Amino acid sequence: MTTISRPTPADRAEWNALWQAYITFYESEVPTHVTDSTFARILADDELHGAIARDASGRAIGLVHWLTHAATWSTGVYCYLEDLFVDPEARGSGTGRALIEHVREWAAQHGADKVYWLTQSDNATARALYDRVAVSTGFVHYEIDLDPGPVAGEAEA
Repeated sequence: MTTISRPTPADRAEWNALWQAYITFYESEVPTHVTDSTFARILADDELHGAIARDASGRAIGLVHWLTHAATWSTGVYCYLEDLFVDPEARGSGTGRALIEHVREWAAQHGADKVYWLTQSDNATARALYDRVAVSTGFVHYEIDLDPGPVAGEAEA
């Protein structure tokens, strides 16, 4: 049976292992100071929210992070499910669905009008689940990365 709960400071090592696997899956890198900040903001449970899924033995097997934001097409807020990852060994166990449902329930309790997320178009495994629990909007995602400049305390190169 999968259990889902908010992370605590004691969960840092297990959360980080899942987080790093997620980042690796997307062939990306996140600087250590950003990872540290992300975990701290999730623990604060103010602007960023998170949960960890555990299997029957208590092993961390999945994570999810989300946030809410104002919307122009609604007087309420939207809930953006930003990160969802399930350990490859636990995929097919219902963990991903349970994590999405956890966010859906949280969003409903906090007055959000909808939950939405993005994934890569070729992420067939995840999309098979997403097509069962949500509606594909057909939108294509674009972004412009902005150079945030040096981090406080770091020297410019």
